[in-house]
Amino acid sequence: MSSVEAAGSSSVAAPGGAPGRSSAVAPGGSSTAAPGRSSEAGSGGSSTAGPGGAPGRSSGAGPGRCSSTTSAPDPSPSNLPVSRSPRVADPVAVLLTAAEQLGTATRVCELAVQHAGTREQFGQPIGAFQAVKHLCAQMLVRAETARAAVYAAAVTADPVDVAAARLLADEAAERGARDCLQVHGGMGFTWECEVQLHLKRAWVRARRAGGGAESEELLAVDLLA
Repeated sequence: MSSVEAAGSSSVAAPGGAPGRSSAVAPGGSSTAAPGRSSEAGSGGSSTAGPGGAPGRSSGAGPGRCSSTTSAPDPSPSNLPVSRSPRVADPVAVLLTAAEQLGTATRVCELAVQHAGTREQFGQPIGAFQAVKHLCAQMLVRAETARAAVYAAAVTADPVDVAAARLLADEAAERGARDCLQVHGGMGFTWECEVQLHLKRAWVRARRAGGGAESEELLAVDLLA
């Protein structure tokens, strides 16, 4: 290694430096990095500023690397993911559909009771049998429960009350029409009997907007809020 002369300085290899790179020796004897040159790249390929590097230099991210970003806050007022937020239908349309389902539930209950009182089997009306009595009683209970819910939702106009009334009315109409069909027996499937029409209409109305899963999700969000 050559000695340092008074008029100038000779280049010496920096400790740990790459072959062919050198650092200049300052007049004070301290070694500084050469202008425009960065320190040795690390094993990952990204350059890092060595001790005593130029001011304002910082380590850069390597190829394909990016800084982590925070996700946007969830705009859902119920603190549920946006994808699980329920789609709210028009409450007026949902309530009117519930009222139609209530009318179907009431009508099929009347048809079942009327048929059970006039149709005779084994020498007596079929309404005297306990199985038929239970079917008619359950139809009446579901219809009256749905009636109270629909009337209450019409007064409050609350979307949650409307959703609850819709669920009760759909159940009363669908299950009531099926039970009425069972009371009528095979003749309930014929075109001469109106029971099969009530059942088909109840199925169609139950699949309108605001029923089924939509009302259940709205009630679940209200319970979790």
